[in-house]
Amino acid sequence: MRRRQRPWGERVPATTLTVTNAVLLTMARGQREPLRGWMTVGDDGRITGIGAGQPPADDAGAAAGATREGGAVGVAGGAVGVAGGAVLDVAGAFVAPGFVSAHSHLFTSASRGLGLDQSLYGWIVAMTRHTGVARPDDLYWFTLHGALDFLNNGITTAYDFTSNRLDFAAVSEGLGGFGGVLKPPEVAEVQLTAKVDAGVRFINSVSLDQAVGTPSEALDRLEAVVSFAQRYRDHPGMLGMALSGAVQWAESESTAALEVEAMRRFGLINQPHFLETPFELDHQRARFAWYRAAGALGPDLVFGHFVHATPAMIAEAAAAGCGMVWQPCSNGRLASGVADIPACRAAGMRVGVGLDDQACTDISDPWQNMRMGIYVLRAVTHDPASMAPADMLELHTLGSATVLGIDGAVGSLEVGKYADFVVVDPRRPDTGPVWDAYGTYVLACGLRNLRRVYVGGQLVSLDATIVHTDSEAVSDEVHRRMATLAGQAPGPVPGDG
Repeated sequence: MRRRQRPWGERVPATTLTVTNAVLLTMARGQREPLRGWMTVGDDGRITGIGAGQPPADDAGAAAGATREGGAVGVAGGAVGVAGGAVLDVAGAFVAPGFVSAHSHLFTSASRGLGLDQSLYGWIVAMTRHTGVARPDDLYWFTLHGALDFLNNGITTAYDFTSNRLDFAAVSEGLGGFGGVLKPPEVAEVQLTAKVDAGVRFINSVSLDQAVGTPSEALDRLEAVVSFAQRYRDHPGMLGMALSGAVQWAESESTAALEVEAMRRFGLINQPHFLETPFELDHQRARFAWYRAAGALGPDLVFGHFVHATPAMIAEAAAAGCGMVWQPCSNGRLASGVADIPACRAAGMRVGVGLDDQACTDISDPWQNMRMGIYVLRAVTHDPASMAPADMLELHTLGSATVLGIDGAVGSLEVGKYADFVVVDPRRPDTGPVWDAYGTYVLACGLRNLRRVYVGGQLVSLDATIVHTDSEAVSDEVHRRMATLAGQAPGPVPGDG
């Protein structure tokens, strides 16, 4: 049994949930061997104990006489109350950390199936055809829809790039930028409150929108958003604020310096979209020097995508402590390319994984994302050892949490961390004998095997149905609003069906 030693006088959380008979894929550092065992959750929503075998009697409670439903004792929709909390007997199913998407755009959840034959910028034009005229209240519902979709698919933490207060305009396949009329500040605010209301954990990433006004005005706008977020600083879902870097689309290298000033003034990490597309690479790569000159290279700079980085860039970024986030499905869907993940990892870069826009992964499926990553790397490198299933799972859980600096709270099943976990049953439907736990979990399981999702020890999804809020009402609201916006949208765009 593993327990965190508590200082004398510190309150010991009461056990509210005990998980038993689990195949635990903890993803804790130094713990690759699966545990057939148990886990306990305290009333603070954090893991209080974990170990092999059966839990101690004082943790398990009196489970005798509990009825089984579908081979397991359920919680909240099949709960059995016992002394010391409820007991969830998963009957040999996998219990693993909730997935961490280190690069997401939740507001795009209602814009799937557009830009079918387009690369990134053409797809953006198609995807934002409707949401470009959205009001703040529309963006609230779209973000709520996206957050609930993540939870329903086992993604319990998201780095969320909120919709900008400016519009994107494509100049060519490799050039574009943000501009137009600045939208009201509520655009930023409602996307944060939607995630709080959904119950997902998140880092809220916002743009400086520096294309409008002076640098001082851009910093003032950012300060207002950061101040608004402070009202949620004690909320367990709020894991931090971040900057959505825009050097990729900037006209001047002063943008890099402005981002560094914002990072230091407000204590933000910065994840810029960088070197995503294969077009006009000389133009894109030149901006790496802008970040170098501004003093941005360091642990607080995380490159989103980094698909077309040169070996020299990878070496320099790694040496400076930068991280990167990989989007396997999105990069394939948009024909962006394949990031050199083996080189990044060999250089010592922290690497995370994201599901990107729900509108360009189309299904927010972390298992699909993992398999796509494994398959494309093996196809490109001709090396079947270029990405192992256990490594891929680590990148989408603890690796993503680490690159974002939130691995003390989420990303693995360890005492003291939030009890955010999934229950995945390889027998429903049956995937055959389990020869290797990671092989079956990553390569043979999927959303069809996902039985339960917990956040802070509380059930949020049961058998592909959100249980903690009325998701059908959210869906109805989103469909109604998108139908209204479609009537206000401009004419056809490339790749729009």
